[in-house]
Amino acid sequence: MILTGAAAGLSAAFNTPLGGIVFAVEELSKTHINYFKTALFTAVIIAGLTAQTLAGSYLYLGYPKTQGVTLWIMFPIIFVSGICGILSSQLSVAMLKISRLKKKLKSQAANIIFLVISGLIIAMIAYFLNRDILGSGKDIIERVLFTENKTEAWYVPILRMLGPALAFTSGGAGGIFAPALSAGASMGSVFGGVMNLSDNETNVLILAGMVAFLTGITRAPFTSAILVLEMTDRHSLIFHLMLAGMMSSIFSVLVSRHSLYEELKISFLKELRSK
Repeated sequence: MILTGAAAGLSAAFNTPLGGIVFAVEELSKTHINYFKTALFTAVIIAGLTAQTLAGSYLYLGYPKTQGVTLWIMFPIIFVSGICGILSSQLSVAMLKISRLKKKLKSQAANIIFLVISGLIIAMIAYFLNRDILGSGKDIIERVLFTENKTEAWYVPILRMLGPALAFTSGGAGGIFAPALSAGASMGSVFGGVMNLSDNETNVLILAGMVAFLTGITRAPFTSAILVLEMTDRHSLIFHLMLAGMMSSIFSVLVSRHSLYEELKISFLKELRSK
């Protein structure tokens, strides 16, 4: 039921029904999907139809220009995907360490102080440095994909990792999928500028960065590739996006063997057994 709900939620949130199904299949492949597939597909279909009924048929991001890109772009994709895989896996490790540290705070006052400090750090960075640390980061993705401002400042990827890490570990409500996508997009944007790529080549690198960073967090390369594919309707890039997911999956293991969600599950089960 939990996984079915997650797949349905993913489908509705980003209007990506196939992404929701692939996510559940990747996760359920560890068990026996035959026991769950009917409920899973039904939930995803209902969630997708409900979202389209309320919000209409739409793409979460739109149609970025990627025409005229040669196979040479595969080399920057491999490079950026490897970096995204390492950094996203390192982000997962950092978030888990902060969560464990927070659990050691026994008193309510200590937890409140932790929450206030986290909020103050985010607020001060947003006020004095850059507001890109705030929110899901969708505005960053749209800016680098659909405007002439293709290159982000070098520190934006750091902000996009720091913000979700503090918000997620503080106990506040918020997801990790959208922030991970924006972190990967900013990473692709920065390296697109460093490599002096054309606008269309930079767009491809941005999409690859999105797939790679999300893969490093979830360890679900197929889900990440299909998710970005459905968000942008760029079917010609399926092999580019799959390559990004595969490379990220390989490099992320160098930092941690398990995904963020697997580590959280293990921690949660240990807590239940101890009780």
